[in-house]
Amino acid sequence: MGEVAARDARPDQAKVVSLSERMHGGRNHAQNSRVLVLNASYEPINVCTVRRAAVLVLKRRAEVIESADGALRSERLELERPCVIRLVRYVRVPRDVHRRKITRKAVLARDGYRCQYCGSAAPVLTVDHVVPRSRGGSSGWDNIVAACAPGPSPPVRTSSSASRARASRRSGSSTCSPPDAAAWGAPR
Repeated sequence: MGEVAARDARPDQAKVVSLSERMHGGRNHAQNSRVLVLNASYEPINVCTVRRAAVLVLKRRAEVIESADGALRSERLELERPCVIRLVRYVRVPRDVHRRKITRKAVLARDGYRCQYCGSAAPVLTVDHVVPRSRGGSSGWDNIVAACAPGPSPPVRTSSSASRARASRRSGSSTCSPPDAAAWGAPR
């Protein structure tokens, strides 16, 4: 019987009904809509679905600040469709998430692609710890700077210990010399 009714129905009516359902907020549209969630201090926290926002409003955890066209209806209740809600109680949001990560590219951009020791705009730059980590320096924004890249390592002679010491000191150094660590408040 259902097949006969489906064959007898005009195809253009079926399209109009499904289009009408989509345009006027069918079930899928209502669940996929997004709602802005504000903290009690009106600070934006998150975006959630209409369904989650309705649950928060019904549990009295949030109040509707702005509503969209239409309503959410159940057998016994009609609720305005929320567009923006505000939480009743303040929720502390950790701010470590918003801190910018320390990357080589970010350090070079912060320092204007210039060596912080000599001020030159060298074509090859690297990042350097002002107070080395081996001496208690941190890996924070205040201890990492852009620096000239080290030059090529000189050949190491194995004949005397004095020449090996000179070569090892030069091999890791950049073309410019860093300031005295005591001037930067380095621990001794």
